[in-house]
Parts: sequence; structure tokens; C-alpha cells
Amino acid sequence: MTGPSSCAANSIRFDNITIHPFENTMWTYTIVKYPFNDIVNMGIFSDKDIVEGMMTGYLGISDYSERGLTPNGYDLRIAEISIRGDENKYTEGTVTIPPRTMFYVSTIERVRMPADACAQLWLRTTWIRKGIMGAFGKIDAGFEGTLTLGAYNATDDPVELPIGERFCQMVFEGLNSCSVKDYAQRSGNYQGQTGVTLEPVKK
Repeated sequence: MTGPSSCAANSIRFDNITIHPFENTMWTYTIVKYPFNDIVNMGIFSDKDIVEGMMTGYLGISDYSERGLTPNGYDLRIAEISIRGDENKYTEGTVTIPPRTMFYVSTIERVRMPADACAQLWLRTTWIRKGIMGAFGKIDAGFEGTLTLGAYNATDDPVELPIGERFCQMVFEGLNSCSVKDYAQRSGNYQGQTGVTLEPVKK
């Protein structure tokens, strides 16, 4: 796969330069130089990029379903639902979300992100049309695990969510260079999580 895979140490040269942008100051920069014929992918991954990334081991999506592949992303499916105020965790059948209620979804898929890519998460419009709202963050470079997603039934009516149904789209984005420290090396609070996880795994 061309592009983001250029993180390999033997394909990068580091040159340190020092400049004086203001009087009595000195800044040192590290310039990362890639081989002339290497293309750094800073764009959104296509379906082809995603499949090739999985085949080469560059990125990981467990329990992959071809139905989930989109032209520029992958739809993550529901494995578990936890409703705010309800101690149960639902892993089968169809779950009814009460009106004006927050709930959490865990994904079937485990995601393994490379060091030079992150991913956006977008609620599928199927659920938006039913009155579900969700505000998701990005999946950081280097993250591995299932995803816990918070959402809200903003209507005055119950909404039914079948376990196993597609819930949100994951859109991969290439970084213009490898992260110096990836998610696991920085906070890593939810690295390796499985199921609906509301407290950090890493203490």
C-alpha cells in the first residue's frame, strides 16, 4: 500500500537544522525527508486502501464484513448496548432506547490503527433520521480495541436498535508524518478495551 506505510525507519532521513526567528532566540527543527519516489498519503482512504491495508497488516479490522465497506470508509456494527440508568448490558436481540435517554454502544469490530493514520466516526444517517444524536471523537493513531460510542434518543418516542446492525461509519485519514508517540504511548486510557467501557482501562 503506497502512502502512509512510509513510517519505516529505513525509509526516512532526519536532518536537524537551527534557525534564529527572532533576536536572542534559537529554534531547532527536525526535517523529515522521504525518498523521492515515496508518496505520503494525507487524504481519506478509499475502499481499496482499506482492503489493501488489512491484507498487508498495515491496519486491522477484526470480524470484518464486506457489507460494512463503503467507498471511503467502513461501517462499524453494534455488539453491546448500555442504557443510562439501566444496569443491564444488552448483547442480543433488539434493544429499545427510551425517549430522551442517553445510551452507549460497543462495536463488534476491534480496530487497530497505524502510527500514521487516524479515523473520523460518523453516525449513520439511518439513525439520525430516527432521532438519534451522537457526537464522536476521532480514533487516534496507534489505538487498538473495540470502540465505545455515546448517543442520545432525542425524540419523544422509543427507538429500536438491533444488535449486529451497522451504527456508525469509520473514515480513515492519513497523517502527513508518523506520530512521535502514538495513543498507547501518550494517554492510552482505553487501549485494548472490549465492550462498553466508561472508565479508563489504563489507571
